[in-house]
Amino acid sequence: MRSYLVVGNETLDSPTLAAAIIDRQGQGPATFHVVVPATPIKRGLTWDEDEAREVARERLDAMLARLHGQHVEVTGEIGAPDPIEAVEDAIRGRRVDEILLSTLPPGISRWLGQDVPSRLKGSVMVPVVVLTAERETIRTT
Repeated sequence: MRSYLVVGNETLDSPTLAAAIIDRQGQGPATFHVVVPATPIKRGLTWDEDEAREVARERLDAMLARLHGQHVEVTGEIGAPDPIEAVEDAIRGRRVDEILLSTLPPGISRWLGQDVPSRLKGSVMVPVVVLTAERETIRTT
């Protein structure tokens, strides 16, 4: 059975990510583990860690409910604010065949601006697929 790690935040409900999950599920038995980094929600120069974790929890819960409703075998967790650290923590002790990194489009994606895809590919020994949400499908909280 193949095992996939899904990493996302604001884009967890994007059609691009949904299609990638459906595609992998259609290739045979699969399990998915979703990690949502508790990315800081900036309010001026500060951010509230509790608020970031609460928003990440809401997004994770919605994603898990959606995938369970589609009969996808899925688990999930809230990760560290840094997406690289969140992935490293999530794969520790877990076999993962592929990482699906879901991002906002260029120009508004903090993760792309921080070169998270390249840094992640350099930090793990697992294939990383970058999925970019379409601008018109993004709903932020």
